[in-house]
Amino acid sequence: MARRDIDGILLLDKPEGISSSQALVRVRGMYKAVKGGHTGALDPLASGLLPICLGQAAKFSSFFLEGDKRYLATGKLGEITATADREGAVILRRPVGDALQHLEGALAHFTGSITQVPPIYSAVKVAGKPLYAYARQGKEVAIPSRQVTIYELKLIDTTEDSFTVEVFCSKGTYIRTLIADIGEYLGCGAYVTALRRTYVAGLPDKMIPLEELQKLADTKSVPDNFSALDALLLPIDLAVAGLPQLTLPQARASAFSHGVRQPLSAVLKISTPTKLNTPLAIRTPSGRFLGVAELKDGLLIPKRLMAPLD
Repeated sequence: MARRDIDGILLLDKPEGISSSQALVRVRGMYKAVKGGHTGALDPLASGLLPICLGQAAKFSSFFLEGDKRYLATGKLGEITATADREGAVILRRPVGDALQHLEGALAHFTGSITQVPPIYSAVKVAGKPLYAYARQGKEVAIPSRQVTIYELKLIDTTEDSFTVEVFCSKGTYIRTLIADIGEYLGCGAYVTALRRTYVAGLPDKMIPLEELQKLADTKSVPDNFSALDALLLPIDLAVAGLPQLTLPQARASAFSHGVRQPLSAVLKISTPTKLNTPLAIRTPSGRFLGVAELKDGLLIPKRLMAPLD
């Protein structure tokens, strides 16, 4: 069957055991979509919310990364692994001792604005290369630290050598690093054994498990009837809901949709204050989403666009 030009966003509940790219391939296959991408990749050991962007939605997938997030994470105490998760080799063991008695204090210590050093097995780029590339080559590299915010760190459960927490955090937070740092603070070390993303700011809290999606795809009444699958897709502009919204006069909308730079006199209204070089979601007076632009040198400069109006 021929591929389809289908546009929209699917909130997938990715299972453990497959990569985000593998999940994308399966979803694209079910929808017979020509194009697709994912955002906010989850490691194979992680489960939970993975936005899948089909068709034109893939152009705007990076804007999902701007939102705060919630995770459920379980840490194993008394061991440190090379990757800070269960997939890495154990490189150090320490007695757990009375670490659990000090866990609440550790969680309080890591709540608020904190400094993190991303794990060496991560996609953070240094000198144009992802850190995991240096790790695989056995090369040492200086890893830049970053400031993140842990809004809430709630203890959910403990066993004799593990703990589970709910984390509400800013973008860019590495949960593997957070769990490892908590373990180091406790003096015994820790690594992630389970991780689930449950929420991304600006997105609905309902997602569909991959297995359920596959059942829908397998039970279509006729081969070319995608109505049940398509009903799960959310509008493309959901990806930019957190950006300042700018409305253009209808007379300027067509030119903008073709990539023409607009003078600032084209601006009718910006819903929230914005700075130069800040991405803006551009709409027509009727609310139709045209794309993303930025303000620079007295101009409104198109950056990523939907299909032209005409």
